[in-house]
Amino acid sequence: MQSDEPQIYLASRSPRRRELLNQVHLPFRTVDVDIDETPADYESAEVFVIRMALQKARAGWRKVADQAPLPVLGADTVVVLEDHRFLGKPADRQEGLAMLSELSGKSHRVLTGVALVDDREATRLSVNTVTFRELTDDETQRYWDTGEPEGKAGAYAIQGRGAVFISQMEGSYSGIMGLPLFDVADLLGEFDLDVGRAW
Repeated sequence: MQSDEPQIYLASRSPRRRELLNQVHLPFRTVDVDIDETPADYESAEVFVIRMALQKARAGWRKVADQAPLPVLGADTVVVLEDHRFLGKPADRQEGLAMLSELSGKSHRVLTGVALVDDREATRLSVNTVTFRELTDDETQRYWDTGEPEGKAGAYAIQGRGAVFISQMEGSYSGIMGLPLFDVADLLGEFDLDVGRAW
């Protein structure tokens, strides 16, 4: 029997993460959080995305625990280059074009950490590989001018125009978008919730 009663809060402003939860018809509310997203010295990408996801979920839980105490879902995504440097969201056009140039003709990893928090805490890590074909300078500039790369880890969106650059991918498509739905369902199960309950 379908229910529209929210099961969780989503601690994210990302329209893509909202779209993915809507895709599986998981009722949710959003909660705005503001945390410091600066990587720590010598912090690996794996540790960073899990830490960010946990901090977002914990911050959201602090806001809602006394009101509507539903578990809070947090997520964070980074693009990791072959030399283990990782790319977040570009600060401006110059940085975005530089990111696209670095991705051109190479494979990179896309890591998404997810965390679910109430009085308990649980995390998952989604690790995926994406390969770009060679990009021309003209292509990267025209792509930036579409506005799509802004606010995206690695300066591209697999679900948008950026898909034409991708020659191969391995892993979770939704994880590359920023919210691995398999892992979200697994986390919900750990909290005795069912992603299909509202179907």
